[in-house]
Amino acid sequence: MDEEHLLRRVARGDRAAFEELYRRTSPWLAVRLGRRCADQQIVAEVMQETYLAVWRAAGSFTGAGAGGTAVGWLWTIAARRLVDAFRRRAHHAEPPPAAAPHPVAPAAEEVALVATVGGDVGDALRCLAPELRDVLQAMVLDGMSVRETAVLLGLPEGTVKTRARRARTVMREALA
Repeated sequence: MDEEHLLRRVARGDRAAFEELYRRTSPWLAVRLGRRCADQQIVAEVMQETYLAVWRAAGSFTGAGAGGTAVGWLWTIAARRLVDAFRRRAHHAEPPPAAAPHPVAPAAEEVALVATVGGDVGDALRCLAPELRDVLQAMVLDGMSVRETAVLLGLPEGTVKTRARRARTVMREALA
């Protein structure tokens, strides 16, 4: 049974389906959130808020027929909750924690990205500087706005726009 089917069962109030969805997706989601936030307390809070939102709103998932995936829908909820957590922290006059440092070994999502996007595009992505790749990943792959990306990465909006423009330029030159 795939995650989409589990979500449909969760929408009908099936606790066993919710537990299975959590078992399958929570390790991946915790790692992905941890790469964007060094504060494990915030990551734990975002995880809790995300799965509570999934339980409450599973019926609103439109499914693959509308072009979405269950895992993508889950990540969208989590990413927005993370941005909200950063905003709450900023509101309380505390700076948001810096994004987790990049590990020496490539992350699973980077490996998957390179495997999915092969050829010249994959080569161009691998050649991008990490700060450009982070902005590109947040805005293009995660579907975040400039403002959300700025909050998530702890950068001014102007810096996000500049890095996005530079990333597009570098990609265009690499593919020319």
